[in-house]
Amino acid sequence: MAYAIFKTGGKQYRVEAGDKIDVEKIDGEIGDTVTFDEVLASGEGDGLSVGAPFIDGASVTAKVVDQYRAKKVIAFKFKRRKGHHKTKGHRRHLTRLEIVSV
Repeated sequence: MAYAIFKTGGKQYRVEAGDKIDVEKIDGEIGDTVTFDEVLASGEGDGLSVGAPFIDGASVTAKVVDQYRAKKVIAFKFKRRKGHHKTKGHRRHLTRLEIVSV
């Protein structure tokens, strides 16, 4: 199987055709097709081609499956013996993608 490593949302993902991944929110409706041109590396079997920084002409195509928010993450801070407590939480906006082609 051919695979690729691409960059989106400040993170890098290794994908193959048919994979489903969750990435930072991307503008697009459910069912839209998205193309990523920032491919850092791609390979098949033992061969690997690495870009400097990106591979020219390479792209990863994906279909938007879902737009949703992740579970709530709680950040709790305290200072011992001071009676200081601070609770703050947030939910990340995520997009679920299904990789169509590499």
